[in-house]
Amino acid sequence: MSATHALPAAAAGTVPFVRMDRDNPELLEELLGVVRTVAEESSFILGAHVEGFENDFAAYCEAEQAIGVGSGTEALVLSLQALGIGRGDEVIVPANTFIATAEAVSAVGATPRLVDVDPVTGLLTAAIVERAMGPKVRCIIPVHLYGATVDMDPILELAREARVAVLEDACQAHGARYRGRRVGTLGHIGCFSFYPAKNLGAWGDGGAVVTSRPDLADRVRLLRSHGERPRYRHRIVGTTSRLDGLQAAILRVKLRHLDRWNAQRRRAAAELRRALQGLALELPAAPVSAGDHVYHLFVVQSDERDLLRAQLTARGIASAVHYPVPVHRTDAYAHLGLQAGSLPVAESMAARVCSLPLFPGLEDWQIQAIGAAAAEVTRSDNEPRSLVA
Repeated sequence: MSATHALPAAAAGTVPFVRMDRDNPELLEELLGVVRTVAEESSFILGAHVEGFENDFAAYCEAEQAIGVGSGTEALVLSLQALGIGRGDEVIVPANTFIATAEAVSAVGATPRLVDVDPVTGLLTAAIVERAMGPKVRCIIPVHLYGATVDMDPILELAREARVAVLEDACQAHGARYRGRRVGTLGHIGCFSFYPAKNLGAWGDGGAVVTSRPDLADRVRLLRSHGERPRYRHRIVGTTSRLDGLQAAILRVKLRHLDRWNAQRRRAAAELRRALQGLALELPAAPVSAGDHVYHLFVVQSDERDLLRAQLTARGIASAVHYPVPVHRTDAYAHLGLQAGSLPVAESMAARVCSLPLFPGLEDWQIQAIGAAAAEVTRSDNEPRSLVA
């Protein structure tokens, strides 16, 4: 699930939206070193670097196996295929997500059963899932959106009773925990994206599937490389979706820093909350009980979203909208017939959400600049208006 397609340079404004590896000279030199190693070894497709990262990431996630694939979207597609989801099946998907979650369902020939989300957390809940269950539903995809964990236990219990699979979309929640366990390991199978702006980002597209079920891991490994084992013996119809050796080597270095970076994100989020306290903004919800938030994105809601973004831009502060159109209202899913008002919470959020800068290394003066800008949203006639409630 890609959080943003444009990666703004730090030089573009006072506060960039993300901080890329080029802004950390020591890390950059280490990464360039492993790039050289991969080039010298010509270890570009699978091989030792991919296997090393897969072992490291599985251990980090506390899963039996991790399989590197070409992107987070492909992780979702291959996982659905491994679970046997296909034509005639329905998969419960929250409308408040990046479209890749639904696209993966469509890619395997199934139908996304798009549902609304909780008005407080913006996430899937067991009550919503229960209302959406039907005879064709064979899988549920909870999305740990923005880095916040879904309340998984009640959903897992429902899934067990209904005998349906649970595929976790953890593409924005690397390292988050729920009841002491890493997300991605709670259901049958879990998916991650390593898009460059993610908490654990590569230097291009990349993804991973994690699972503790050997049968699912074996199936994904076959599917990602033409169903081939050994060379030129094609056991099933597969595809090409392998994590590059170059990306694996980069990710292996960065994985060692992930917990520290997530801790920095949490600290920055706490400071940003303080800077915005008392303003007419809806701040990110607190984590669900026994849940977590690794703040891939710091998303506020405002009735004056466009004015807020304009004020931020005027002060050289980057912002973004994740996501401006809920999945069911996109042209791509118009055929499902879900009209305006059908999923009101997701629609309201799409009209009000604004992602503010948050990244490891966000400085105190930058946080204060964001707070000051948010407090000075202006009317269209340029009359100053405070956001103080």
